Amino acid sequence: MNEFLGGNQRELARAKNMKKSGKKAAAEQESNKGLTLEQRKERDAQRMREKQLKKQQDAMEGKKQSEK
Repeated sequence: MNEFLGGNQRELARAKNMKKSGKKAAAEQESNKGLTLEQRKERDAQRMREKQLKKQQDAMEGKKQSEK
């Protein structure tokens, strides 16, 4: 009977903790296996530079299209 007096806070906290602990760390993910932190940072920075360049090129093409 005492278990009903406290509500379900304990159960909610337990469920939240299980969900949180079920996530993989960044180093354990498939795309990051075998890479050090520095290697991951360099790879990600290179991807961002490529995305920025592509966005700039798309913007320039958009300007050229609007000038015609």
